[in-house]
Amino acid sequence: MHHRPPGLLVTSLRAAVARSSERLSRRRGDLLALALAVAVLASTALAGQPAGSTPSTVAVVEAAASQPLPAGDAQHPAAGAGTSSTSAADAGQSRAGRDPGNRHRGDHQRAAPQPDAAPTANPNCTLIVPPDPTGAAGLATPYQLVATDRAAGPCHEAAADQSAFVEAAVFDPATHGLSIYHPLVVDRNDRPAVAPVPVSLPAGATVGIWFGFNGDTLTLAGPGAASCVNGLPGSPFGQFAYCNAAALFSAASADATFQASIPQLGTSPKDHLPCPTSRDFSVVDQDQSDNLATVYRVVDGRMAQLTAATADRGTALTNGSDEGLVARFIAPALGCQPFTAPDLTDGGVPTPALALNELFATARQTDPALVPTSDPMVQVDGAPSDRKTNLYRAGVGQPPLPTGQTPQAYCAGILGQGSARLTTDAAFLRAAASPTPDFPNLLAFLKDRLAKTLQQLDCQAGAGR
Repeated sequence: MHHRPPGLLVTSLRAAVARSSERLSRRRGDLLALALAVAVLASTALAGQPAGSTPSTVAVVEAAASQPLPAGDAQHPAAGAGTSSTSAADAGQSRAGRDPGNRHRGDHQRAAPQPDAAPTANPNCTLIVPPDPTGAAGLATPYQLVATDRAAGPCHEAAADQSAFVEAAVFDPATHGLSIYHPLVVDRNDRPAVAPVPVSLPAGATVGIWFGFNGDTLTLAGPGAASCVNGLPGSPFGQFAYCNAAALFSAASADATFQASIPQLGTSPKDHLPCPTSRDFSVVDQDQSDNLATVYRVVDGRMAQLTAATADRGTALTNGSDEGLVARFIAPALGCQPFTAPDLTDGGVPTPALALNELFATARQTDPALVPTSDPMVQVDGAPSDRKTNLYRAGVGQPPLPTGQTPQAYCAGILGQGSARLTTDAAFLRAAASPTPDFPNLLAFLKDRLAKTLQQLDCQAGAGR
């Protein structure tokens, strides 16, 4: 995921504090980025020689969600305003189109608010989960987005910094196969631009659902939320949640025929190294295995699933995602192929997905990086929590602690393997498109992402919190 910087402005007082501290924070980040750049350049030269903030807590989410929204929440943003995707889906998702101009930082945090800039959008939203979310009717029922605290401003699905995303995986025991479906999200009490594609589930199917978010903290509410995992009570993960994920991973992992169908890892034809997965130290960041590869379309200010009928309508809306980054950008840049499955939303077109990435990594990744206790999404009030870490890991098919790395070992893996491959692949990544318009190419994007990861995890000088 891409954890937003702590303390985003939700009141005028916090806005003043953030503006005052912004210059200092930016200097620290610039110094770290400079140090990393020097290290990468040095290693490149040598290669030629022989050799979080505490999440907000909602007092009564269900009660608030059931109340009528103020007029502001019932309105649409102007069609096209704040809805254009970054180039993230556009370069790797042929049906998404190319929609320039969005300032959302895709796989990263939002751009830091500037002095005298317009107020930051409310970063904390609630998603109303329909009844029986893993059933056929629940999958085709739009989720509804609403502000967690309406006093902090409205939430709009078409606003890129507030968008929530949903992705489902369906395991069919009869065919021993997986398929993907992308449930739609709309504003509270709104209707979609195009009715969701109906889905028919095979007998005995196991369905898992995952959520991604472009803001800070997404809270689940509504009739179907009780069957989902949002974090610990009073301490949500932030941008991530899931429903029935453990059952989906268990069913797929226990099926020998399906396991045999998972493609081999393969070798990059460009750098002749193993193709990366979502658990490779060259891919992970401070909060690995989060968010989704889902793409929506914004059509005249309303939401639609990405299908053949909507591909050329409106603009694309994407989720800043580790899962999308490796499948749509890093793998193609290295000549590798992601694990895909038929998209039930889009007529069976092959699509990557979180569940596919994680199943692929489980089966094929050697020495995988696993979610550490230093991940901001699995901490409670800034402190490590084994319970929350294990809860998150269960949602992405990872084994519980103590399997995996200590925070220090996790930092060492990123500093060693991650930095080394970035240097090795510099020419290939420089020739590939960036997921966001903020960077000229994928290499620049990944360098910035690595610098911010080392800062967030306190990995300087081999440390790690």
